[in-house]
Amino acid sequence: MKPTRVAGVIALCLLLAGCAGLGDAPPDDMRQAVYGMSNQAAEALLESPPWSGDTQDMVVMLAPPTVSPALGITSGRLTETLGRALLAQEDGPQVLDWTPGILADDAPDNHWVLESELAGNGVLRLSDRELRPYQWEITLRRPGQEAPSWRATLSGALDASAL
Repeated sequence: MKPTRVAGVIALCLLLAGCAGLGDAPPDDMRQAVYGMSNQAAEALLESPPWSGDTQDMVVMLAPPTVSPALGITSGRLTETLGRALLAQEDGPQVLDWTPGILADDAPDNHWVLESELAGNGVLRLSDRELRPYQWEITLRRPGQEAPSWRATLSGALDASAL
């Protein structure tokens, strides 16, 4: 095979390999918007945690969140970004994905379940963009307890072009 053909085939393979992963990754703007929300939630939790003792010894289990479809965010994306935001905090807790029913009521004292509901509050249309207001109710409780030990409500608006 001629060297120019080999170079062309290699260039085509590299181009196709680069394009193959583009559909899987969300846009950076979306990632940043959801991560910003999650970072606020992580900071709020660590400002006044309900536990006594070293935060690094705590295990926060993220229950699948309830997310309003109007916001265009999947529950998996929200769980991922919230987990990353908690792990990114200096001296933050350990973080696990959690499925209800797996953990017994007699869990170790350092285990906590974080549950959340992200509700969309309509759409605000501006001249140059569309904003989606939200309210995010986050609770932290001990496994086996119904009443939360900690609660926060965050609100804001996401730029629809970033989603």
